[in-house]
Amino acid sequence: MSSSLRLVAISIGFVIVGALAVTAMVVASNRPAMVVSAATTSSSTIEAGIFTSGDATVSRKPDLAIVSAGIQSQMGTAAAAQSDLASKTAKLVARVKALGVADKDLSTASYWVGPVYDQSGQAVSGYRATEQLNIKWHNVDTVGKTLDAIVQEGGATNIAVSFGLADPKAAQAEARSQAIADARSRAQAMASAAGVRLGQVIRVSDVSTSSRPPVGYSGAGAAPVASQVPVGQMDVQVTVEVDFAIA
Repeated sequence: MSSSLRLVAISIGFVIVGALAVTAMVVASNRPAMVVSAATTSSSTIEAGIFTSGDATVSRKPDLAIVSAGIQSQMGTAAAAQSDLASKTAKLVARVKALGVADKDLSTASYWVGPVYDQSGQAVSGYRATEQLNIKWHNVDTVGKTLDAIVQEGGATNIAVSFGLADPKAAQAEARSQAIADARSRAQAMASAAGVRLGQVIRVSDVSTSSRPPVGYSGAGAAPVASQVPVGQMDVQVTVEVDFAIA
């Protein structure tokens, strides 16, 4: 091969190699990046223990009645409904205070003024105003007569009553102590069955939830005798979760 042909072949070779290199760079730049990370391992330990719960119930006679007394008015305009409601509420409040209820034991639970629609649901036929009062009554044995006075003389139209303790902390503390003792008794039985010794307390949680539904009362019409609202006993329930270590 002549020297001129050899130079041409070498030049073509360099051009091909260069083109291949450029193509490889373009392809490499368009490929997604790959991240390689070393695998990691983790270990966790489960703390040995005995996890149990306990519950207890302490009964007490309620010493507090919460009376909810509502009043309402319906008029052609919102202003008229509100004004009429104010007069009715003033009468009710005066009767409540005449029963000996202190200002601190009387509060407004809700107050509402809004439109009333006709049967089609499109046109406003009037306006209704309502107010609900909460009354704390400390003499639970006379709550029936109190309800009658609020309805028949005070004009209340919506009444409900619920009972409770003015200071439930003592009953709760007693029940909580009994619940923890119950949890310890259960844990001890579990430890004996498993052949281990019960250790110290790791954690204690109070998961109690308690409520007593209100008693409904209808005051329509005059009652010949005082309304009977037996008070009875209320239960203070406590549930605890206790975790014990294994000695």
